[in-house]
Amino acid sequence: MQILALDIAGNPFRWLDIERAITYAACGKIAWTVGRCELVFHGGVNRAGERSRISLHPVIALARSEAMTRHLQPLPLSHDNELLFRRDKSICAYCGERFERRMLTRDHIVPKARGGLDVWSNVVTACWHCNIRKACRTPEEAGMPLLFVPYEPCRFEHFILSGRHILADQMEYLSARLPRYSRMKT
Repeated sequence: MQILALDIAGNPFRWLDIERAITYAACGKIAWTVGRCELVFHGGVNRAGERSRISLHPVIALARSEAMTRHLQPLPLSHDNELLFRRDKSICAYCGERFERRMLTRDHIVPKARGGLDVWSNVVTACWHCNIRKACRTPEEAGMPLLFVPYEPCRFEHFILSGRHILADQMEYLSARLPRYSRMKT
């Protein structure tokens, strides 16, 4: 299980493991929380025989996080293409078929060999067959028009794509802030 950590402005900052989230709570570094679900964790017993107890919500905003907003990193493509395939819902951008992960590749619209960059707006999911057929050409040159336009996911979408076992409260928070063009809405 992971806790969604936000900066003080409500922007996703990182996924936290439970231990780190408990540390933030124990140190009083949680400014506010979101979620109906309350997760309760029990610790050791003190000298008086009382057992420690910490409650967490699935979404927490970190106190004194103003500096974090200045250091937000660009949203990277994963090396294993997992986020790209999730963005494109495992659908080939050329033939429109849905494939198993092992049959998919990352295709550069403007090939890297021709100066294309490895950025969200220049890559799509393609099946092996279409990627080989397109080769080192642009879609226009290959006569293979794109069925959908690539885009860089916003921060909220990126966190949905990168989260594992997202809880309902976390998904509700992130989904409510998706832009209208997001493929996560369909």
